[in-house]
Amino acid sequence: AARSTLSWGSGQTSLSPCQFLRRQQVLQLYRKILRAIREVPAEQDRRYLKDWAREEFRRNKDATEEDAIRMMITQGNMQLQELQRTLKLAKS
Repeated sequence: AARSTLSWGSGQTSLSPCQFLRRQQVLQLYRKILRAIREVPAEQDRRYLKDWAREEFRRNKDATEEDAIRMMITQGNMQLQELQRTLKLAKS
């Protein structure tokens, strides 16, 4: 199968069904992370985490290798779970 170069943000490149689903997963993860960050009590920490998340996603936006993208999604989900656990502990 021919590999197409895709740009996540432009919307100009047609995505294969697999690439479309992967893009949806990435966007969903990004939204979940930002939602979790909103729960952080200290504004300075919120700002730091928001900048960190934005930079991580921006730095990896041109990734095209399927295995690397899958690995980044897995790492992102683990970091999200860790943040959610920390927030839960802080509230109790």
